[in-house]
Amino acid sequence: MMKFELLGLYAETAIHAGAGTSTGVIDLPIMREAHTGWPCIFGSAVKGALRAKAEQARLETLHDVFGPDTKNASEHAGALAVGDARLLLLPVRSLTSHFKWVTCPALIQRAAADARRMGVAVPGFALPALEDNAALQSGTSATLYLEEFQLQAQQTDLEALIGWLARFVRQEEGFATRLAQQLVVVHDDMFAHLAQYATPVNPHIAIKNSSNTVKRDALWYEETLPPETVLYVTLAASPSRKPGSERSAEQILQATLQLFPQEAPYLQLGGNETVGMGWCRVSSALGV
Repeated sequence: MMKFELLGLYAETAIHAGAGTSTGVIDLPIMREAHTGWPCIFGSAVKGALRAKAEQARLETLHDVFGPDTKNASEHAGALAVGDARLLLLPVRSLTSHFKWVTCPALIQRAAADARRMGVAVPGFALPALEDNAALQSGTSATLYLEEFQLQAQQTDLEALIGWLARFVRQEEGFATRLAQQLVVVHDDMFAHLAQYATPVNPHIAIKNSSNTVKRDALWYEETLPPETVLYVTLAASPSRKPGSERSAEQILQATLQLFPQEAPYLQLGGNETVGMGWCRVSSALGV
């Protein structure tokens, strides 16, 4: 019998999970879903980060959970299935406040479907239809500015939605209160534009040490997900496939969750680890 878990990932630093190919003027773009263009971190990258953390922690059940190393990969498969890290809340610059957490109905509906599949109860939160230039927020109705766009915010009761979204960031004290002040729900098409063009793109250079000048042709542009981004990832554990092992799906899942003790619930995702990128705080959305 399989066991499931839904993990929330709260970015404390910028994340660069590179796509591996350049797009236009961006030399190092981030991973994106092909059909939506939404930023994501592919399951293979998340699983690799989990395995690296397990190796550092010298996890006793490493081979049960993740399988043997590459040269012995044919012996048996790992017992843990890891999904993509999917976007839930995107921080966007705003003239109305220091930033807004932005999402859309399509993103919420997909997250709710994933949660139900993992066994997470999802409350009913019917959202009114949105026009292209409209947005929903829990505060008073007012003009709202996101990036270069002027939107008309409609006051709506988002209490149930805010309470459910806060489950993905349990480790952040007072997150629900902050979310009530900063959550904005926009039209799906508006979110598609923001998710494509509102992510940070930073220039980088390389310095020639001998002369302390910029190396020739050493300028590149790198895209990142900003700090405060909220994602989630699904885990599905099955009984160990290691010959001779009798570890259950519950034991496999618990071994994985032990990598994130309450005093240090962190996972580093993507590249640029040596300059402090990729740090996420991990929370269980199934926890009490």
